Amino acid sequence: MKLAVCLNIGAILLAGKLFAHEFWIDPLEYMVPSGGDIRADLRVGTEFRGAPMVYLPRDFTRFEIADANGLRPVEGRFGDRPAAHVSGVADGLVVMIHESTPKLVTWSEWETFAAFAAHKDFGAIEARHNARGLPRAGFSEAYTRHVKALFAVGEGAGQDQRFGLSTEFVALENPYLDDVSDGFLLQLFDQDTPRAAVQVELFARSPEGEVTITLHRTNDQGEVNLPVMSGYAYFADAVVLDEITPQEDGPVWGTRWAGLSFMIP
Repeated sequence: MKLAVCLNIGAILLAGKLFAHEFWIDPLEYMVPSGGDIRADLRVGTEFRGAPMVYLPRDFTRFEIADANGLRPVEGRFGDRPAAHVSGVADGLVVMIHESTPKLVTWSEWETFAAFAAHKDFGAIEARHNARGLPRAGFSEAYTRHVKALFAVGEGAGQDQRFGLSTEFVALENPYLDDVSDGFLLQLFDQDTPRAAVQVELFARSPEGEVTITLHRTNDQGEVNLPVMSGYAYFADAVVLDEITPQEDGPVWGTRWAGLSFMIP
């Protein structure tokens, strides 16, 4: 089952979006000639627009690249921008992986948290919050990012796979070589378990730079078939909400954000 809803940016769930800052790997080039370097920014923002971040080791627990020769760290120097610049990459479908260290946000008003929860489709958040005896304001959330990006080097042959991210999108098709005219198939995981019947938000940027956002839902196997068009860059996003046992001044909710960047040539 799939649900696709076009969002009217600036009108629908505006309050929720203002507090839903996505994080993604933004390739400078998705398709790289044989022998070329892979370069990518790390961005945080909304509606597929955001400021580039520098290479900062304290901000990540994993920053790696996988090609036909295996998995290795993305090396860099403090303050490098773009944050990723990798040479000597083998031809094929190349996957970049980034998992962040935890960060905290404090919600000073219930309404803003509720709007964010509605935007990310967390269900009956007020009932869950109240049942746990949590305060309506001044509570904290811990969040982590778990993102990937797909590059084509040379011909770009190959397939994505699971890399053990805490929550992870896996592309079941190669966006650079396969026929995706009937949609691009992804599978979403929470640890080792497919995430069934959950929301996936798809950000699409046209060649002219216009961004559209659609909502979709995974099936019983955690799979989602995303509508895609040639020449567009995409970012898929899905968020897990975790209950955290309250500690003194500690977070009471946790979110883990899965993301995947790719383009359709």
